[in-house]
Amino acid sequence: MEDHKKEGRYGRIYKQLSDLVVKSNNAQARMATIVAVLHHKMDYFFWTGYYLIEDGEMTVNSYQGPVACQILAKNKGVCWAAFNRQETVVVEDVHTFPDHIACDGRSNSEIVVPLKNKSGEIIGVLDVDSSQKAAFSEVDARWLEKILELIWIE
Repeated sequence: MEDHKKEGRYGRIYKQLSDLVVKSNNAQARMATIVAVLHHKMDYFFWTGYYLIEDGEMTVNSYQGPVACQILAKNKGVCWAAFNRQETVVVEDVHTFPDHIACDGRSNSEIVVPLKNKSGEIIGVLDVDSSQKAAFSEVDARWLEKILELIWIE
Protein backbone atom coordinates (compact mmCIF):
# COMPACT_ATOMS: atom_id res chain seq x y z
CA MET A 1 0.00 0.00 0.00
CA GLU A 2 1.27 3.46 -0.86
CA ASP A 3 2.29 5.69 2.04
CA HIS A 4 -0.33 8.38 1.36
CA LYS A 5 -3.06 5.74 1.49
CA LYS A 6 -1.57 4.33 4.71
CA GLU A 7 -1.71 7.80 6.31
CA GLY A 8 -5.44 8.08 5.68
CA ARG A 9 -6.22 4.56 6.80
CA TYR A 10 -4.14 4.83 9.98
CA GLY A 11 -5.82 8.14 10.79
CA ARG A 12 -9.24 6.51 10.57
CA ILE A 13 -8.06 3.48 12.58
CA TYR A 14 -6.58 5.70 15.28
CA LYS A 15 -9.89 7.56 15.64
CA GLN A 16 -11.81 4.26 15.80
CA LEU A 17 -9.43 2.81 18.40
CA SER A 18 -9.48 6.00 20.48
CA ASP A 19 -13.26 5.66 20.72
CA LEU A 20 -13.13 1.92 21.47
CA VAL A 21 -10.39 1.64 24.09
CA VAL A 22 -11.82 4.29 26.44
CA LYS A 23 -14.61 1.80 27.18
CA SER A 24 -12.24 -0.34 29.28
CA ASN A 25 -9.51 0.35 31.81
CA ASN A 26 -8.12 -3.15 31.25
CA ALA A 27 -4.81 -3.07 29.36
CA GLN A 28 -5.25 -6.64 28.09
CA ALA A 29 -8.68 -5.80 26.63
CA ARG A 30 -7.25 -2.70 24.97
CA MET A 31 -4.34 -4.68 23.54
CA ALA A 32 -6.67 -7.34 22.11
CA THR A 33 -8.93 -4.69 20.56
CA ILE A 34 -5.98 -2.88 18.96
CA VAL A 35 -4.65 -6.10 17.41
CA ALA A 36 -8.07 -7.13 16.10
CA VAL A 37 -8.79 -3.76 14.49
CA LEU A 38 -5.31 -3.46 12.94
CA HIS A 39 -5.34 -7.01 11.61
CA HIS A 40 -8.73 -6.66 9.94
CA LYS A 41 -8.34 -3.11 8.64
CA MET A 42 -4.83 -3.36 7.17
CA ASP A 43 -5.04 -5.84 4.30
CA TYR A 44 -1.29 -6.41 4.12
CA PHE A 45 -1.07 -7.53 7.78
CA PHE A 46 -0.63 -11.34 7.76
CA TRP A 47 0.04 -11.84 11.49
CA THR A 48 -0.55 -9.20 14.15
CA GLY A 49 0.16 -9.66 17.83
CA TYR A 50 2.16 -9.14 20.95
CA TYR A 51 5.07 -10.93 22.52
CA LEU A 52 5.52 -10.05 26.19
CA ILE A 53 8.48 -10.64 28.45
CA GLU A 54 7.61 -13.15 31.15
CA ASP A 55 10.33 -14.56 33.41
CA GLY A 56 12.98 -13.50 30.89
CA GLU A 57 11.20 -15.21 27.99
CA MET A 58 9.38 -13.59 25.08
CA THR A 59 5.97 -15.29 25.09
CA VAL A 60 3.09 -14.84 22.64
CA ASN A 61 0.07 -12.93 23.89
CA SER A 62 -3.03 -11.57 22.10
CA TYR A 63 -2.79 -12.07 18.32
CA GLN A 64 -4.67 -12.48 15.06
CA GLY A 65 -3.52 -14.73 12.22
CA PRO A 66 -2.03 -18.19 11.90
CA VAL A 67 -0.75 -20.12 14.91
CA ALA A 68 2.28 -18.40 16.44
CA CYS A 69 5.50 -19.53 18.04
CA GLN A 70 4.75 -19.74 21.76
CA ILE A 71 8.18 -18.69 23.03
CA LEU A 72 10.86 -17.00 20.91
CA ALA A 73 14.48 -18.13 21.25
CA LYS A 74 16.32 -15.60 23.41
CA ASN A 75 18.11 -12.80 21.54
CA LYS A 76 17.22 -14.15 18.10
CA GLY A 77 14.93 -12.71 15.46
CA VAL A 78 13.30 -9.36 14.81
CA CYS A 79 11.26 -9.24 18.03
CA TRP A 80 14.30 -9.60 20.26
CA ALA A 81 16.21 -7.13 18.06
CA ALA A 82 13.53 -4.46 18.63
CA PHE A 83 13.39 -5.25 22.34
CA ASN A 84 17.18 -5.16 22.78
CA ARG A 85 17.66 -2.02 20.63
CA GLN A 86 14.66 -0.38 22.30
CA GLU A 87 13.42 0.88 18.94
CA THR A 88 11.09 -0.06 16.11
CA VAL A 89 12.64 -2.40 13.56
CA VAL A 90 11.39 -2.63 9.97
CA VAL A 91 12.59 -5.58 7.88
CA GLU A 92 11.87 -5.56 4.14
CA ASP A 93 12.83 -9.22 3.65
CA VAL A 94 12.81 -11.43 6.74
CA HIS A 95 14.70 -14.16 4.89
CA THR A 96 17.82 -11.95 4.93
CA PHE A 97 17.54 -11.00 8.63
CA PRO A 98 20.19 -12.75 10.79
CA ASP A 99 18.66 -15.40 13.09
CA HIS A 100 15.14 -14.73 11.80
CA ILE A 101 12.59 -16.92 13.57
CA ALA A 102 10.15 -18.34 11.01
CA CYS A 103 6.89 -19.11 12.80
CA ASP A 104 5.17 -19.21 9.40
CA GLY A 105 7.06 -19.53 6.10
CA ARG A 106 4.54 -17.27 4.33
CA SER A 107 5.88 -14.24 6.19
CA ASN A 108 8.15 -12.08 4.01
CA SER A 109 8.45 -8.72 5.79
CA GLU A 110 8.00 -7.57 9.36
CA ILE A 111 7.73 -4.57 11.66
CA VAL A 112 8.27 -4.84 15.40
CA VAL A 113 7.44 -1.99 17.77
CA PRO A 114 8.55 -1.97 21.43
CA LEU A 115 5.62 -2.02 23.86
CA LYS A 116 6.11 0.18 26.91
CA ASN A 117 4.17 0.21 30.16
CA LYS A 118 2.90 3.36 31.92
CA SER A 119 6.38 3.91 33.40
CA GLY A 120 8.04 3.79 29.97
CA GLU A 121 9.69 0.39 30.52
CA ILE A 122 9.65 -2.00 27.56
CA ILE A 123 7.54 -5.01 28.52
CA GLY A 124 7.32 -6.66 25.11
CA VAL A 125 6.68 -5.90 21.45
CA LEU A 126 3.95 -5.53 18.86
CA ASP A 127 4.90 -7.80 15.97
CA VAL A 128 3.31 -7.49 12.53
CA ASP A 129 4.18 -9.76 9.61
CA SER A 130 3.20 -9.44 5.96
CA SER A 131 3.25 -11.99 3.19
CA GLN A 132 4.46 -9.17 0.90
CA LYS A 133 8.09 -8.08 0.81
CA ALA A 134 8.85 -4.48 1.84
CA ALA A 135 5.28 -3.99 3.09
CA PHE A 136 6.19 -1.65 5.96
CA SER A 137 7.57 1.89 6.01
CA GLU A 138 8.22 4.80 8.33
CA VAL A 139 4.50 5.58 8.12
CA ASP A 140 3.67 2.21 9.71
CA ALA A 141 6.33 2.72 12.38
CA ARG A 142 5.08 6.18 13.35
CA TRP A 143 1.40 5.23 13.48
CA LEU A 144 1.91 1.91 15.27
CA GLU A 145 4.02 3.63 17.93
CA LYS A 146 1.22 6.18 18.40
CA ILE A 147 -1.49 3.52 18.49
CA LEU A 148 0.33 1.57 21.23
CA GLU A 149 0.14 4.65 23.46
CA LEU A 150 -3.65 4.15 23.55
CA ILE A 151 -3.17 1.11 25.80
CA TRP A 152 -2.23 3.34 28.74
CA ILE A 153 -4.35 6.48 28.24
CA GLU A 154 -6.35 7.53 31.26
